[in-house]
Amino acid sequence: MSETCAVKKVTEITPEEVARVEEWINTEEYRDKNMAREAVVINPAHACQPLGAQLVAHGFEGTLPFVHGSQGCASYYRSALTRHFREPAAAVSSAMTEDGAVFGGQNNLFEGLENAYKLYSPKMMAVFTSCMPEIIGDDLTAFIANARKEGLIPEDFPVPYANTPSFNGTHINGYDTMLKSILSYLAADKKVEGKDNGKLNLIPGFDCNTGNYREYKRLCKEMGIDVTLLADVSESFDSPLDGTYRPYPGGTPLEEAADVLNAHATLSMMLHASKETVKWFKNETEAPVDVMPAPIGVANTDNFLMKLAELFGKEVPESLKAERGRAVDAMTDAHQYLHNKKFAIWGDPDYLAGMISFLLEMGARPYHIICSRGSKKVTKYLQALLDESPYGEGCHIWMNKDLWHLRSLVMTDPVDALIGSSHGKMVARDANIPHIRHGFPVLDRVNLHRVPFIGYQGAINLLTSIANTLLEEVDRTSEDKHFEIMR
Repeated sequence: MSETCAVKKVTEITPEEVARVEEWINTEEYRDKNMAREAVVINPAHACQPLGAQLVAHGFEGTLPFVHGSQGCASYYRSALTRHFREPAAAVSSAMTEDGAVFGGQNNLFEGLENAYKLYSPKMMAVFTSCMPEIIGDDLTAFIANARKEGLIPEDFPVPYANTPSFNGTHINGYDTMLKSILSYLAADKKVEGKDNGKLNLIPGFDCNTGNYREYKRLCKEMGIDVTLLADVSESFDSPLDGTYRPYPGGTPLEEAADVLNAHATLSMMLHASKETVKWFKNETEAPVDVMPAPIGVANTDNFLMKLAELFGKEVPESLKAERGRAVDAMTDAHQYLHNKKFAIWGDPDYLAGMISFLLEMGARPYHIICSRGSKKVTKYLQALLDESPYGEGCHIWMNKDLWHLRSLVMTDPVDALIGSSHGKMVARDANIPHIRHGFPVLDRVNLHRVPFIGYQGAINLLTSIANTLLEEVDRTSEDKHFEIMR
């Protein structure tokens, strides 16, 4: 055997050069170059459309998510949801490969639909696309109709579908498209003129917190309102471990979903994650259809409950008034720890709106706001929230930016803490500032998705998490002479 050959590097980078660059990327000079970047995205604060579509599919009774595309794409959506919830996010795929890219994916879809129907016995399959079938122009309308003609699935078996190209939009667009598709499919010809089933259709939007779904249902029950929570994943991703295997736990009952056009009212809690679905409701029903911010913080929760009271002629019960009082008391006890503190936050427009409102309520400053996919309208929407409070003065909305942009911002214009998904942990480590895990995905902490952050109790939970993280940082960094028992 010959001696091991030495590998000659194409470019030799000296330790001195590495150190120089490490220091340079923390400078304002680098920040200016980084903020001008347009041709590449580094560590985006969003996921792709099919992931949002799969979350919706899991939210309906007995529904099997079906990815028309490659197995690799399906693995990403499944693993992202599984790692966040630490529960299985089962889905099937048409497993398109190179031949499908050339000849189309109809044969793959045929085989996938037939096998999935026979093997997994779902009550419904929700089909959505990844990049490959969208690029080549696969016609899902024709493909699914042909599958029925071939007898691969029964004529009456529900197969709603949505076009969700990964190269366009984000997970909130996929959520919206799939939700509208499922509801329009199930509710077709089910509207009865003059019927009012007395229920509220509540659309939570893209929300990966199972505790929030339960809190919505609890608040409606306290108000004496019968609610149909649309795309309800509270059991789908938080079912009990009791020795019984449930392939399709929980989900909005299909019978209830089919009756949505006969509801007393429809309320969506996320404007940007339900635009098309809300438009469909407004076109199909004469009942009230409203959109409002998610009830994050006291003011937003007040508005939510008052809207329910208005729509259903109900009084807000004393039990919820007491909850409000406890939330206000908790905020009074802890406001000094958040007052005038600067935070960097990132996420969807609707999530950001809720967090901005909550931080401003606490006298805190949402100083750097990163929204990696948005528009001038979204910027105006968020800026209006900042303008309502003196604590919003000097805060910055960074539209269509990513978390590498955020790193430059906090290195040159520091904040006291980060609030956002696990993808921000590298920024927090480099900047040596605390990171409150929140939103989607949270991959490196456990059980946070079970703790609600909507409603009055959610405000207490959110406040507790933020305040205690800041207090822990005080203890961690204080000198011995300031290491006090009381804070």
